[in-house]
Amino acid sequence: MNMHSKVKAQPETIVTPTPKDHKITPRDRRFGREAGHQPGRWWLGDDPVATSFYNALSLTFPRGEAFFVESVKAFRDMTPEKLQQEIRAFVQQEVIHSREHVALNRRVEQSGYDTSRIEQRITESLEMTRGRPQIANLAATMILEHFTAIMAQQFIANPQHFDNADPETAELWRWHALEEIEHKGVAYDTWLYATRGWSRWQRWKVKSLMMLIITRNFWTNRYRDTLDLLAQDGFSGPKVKLKLLSFLLFRPGVARKIIVPWIRFFLPGFHPWNEDDRHLIDLAESAYAAAIRDPAPAENR
Repeated sequence: MNMHSKVKAQPETIVTPTPKDHKITPRDRRFGREAGHQPGRWWLGDDPVATSFYNALSLTFPRGEAFFVESVKAFRDMTPEKLQQEIRAFVQQEVIHSREHVALNRRVEQSGYDTSRIEQRITESLEMTRGRPQIANLAATMILEHFTAIMAQQFIANPQHFDNADPETAELWRWHALEEIEHKGVAYDTWLYATRGWSRWQRWKVKSLMMLIITRNFWTNRYRDTLDLLAQDGFSGPKVKLKLLSFLLFRPGVARKIIVPWIRFFLPGFHPWNEDDRHLIDLAESAYAAAIRDPAPAENR
């Protein structure tokens, strides 16, 4: 053996609370493809406000998740093997999510909504990331992945969010939510590895500032996009805005209920897996399995 031959250096590891036995499993599922499936224009409890909010959120996913994938993949090859495997599984999950939301968004358009203005705003927002340092895009991805994970917790833990919803569409959201929880630490661990040479103060300063900016933009855009869809149904004015705020802040109040986990992001030593919520993954999986075994509506049981 040539003692002078080069040995491939292994990337150093990082300290992370991500469970060592945790597995990320892409689930190739399809929703709403059956012939005759008609979820209705207001598929969430015949409520135009709730339906418009989720439709507006869904419209962000195909382009947004493509951005997440590219941002994380840019750092994949420099990370340790275990994290590389997690990134590959993360990418597979996000690609499938995008496909299913493309199908959902198509059904939104088929219901008669013009989504072009919303899609243009999303495109323009993502165009602003071109030419930015890759680490900045990774930071944005890590933050938005935290947003999706803490909202996903709500979607699974609190059945009120999808009360009286079209079953197929509600199941799509729960499936998406369980996988967001499952891979919630991937972008953050990639960020920790990519910034391992930074001081803790520098890392905290950058991520905290970006979180404040992204939070403002996220809720401003979702609020505006929801009102855009509502206006197409003839709902506009102060009363409609109050109803939307009530939906977000009171009942079911997803924006209010994620405030505490949002604040935790700013604490020293934060990591998404400081809270092990894998029981929610199991809960969503068991509910899905039960729905497959017993698809009959309640009134026929």
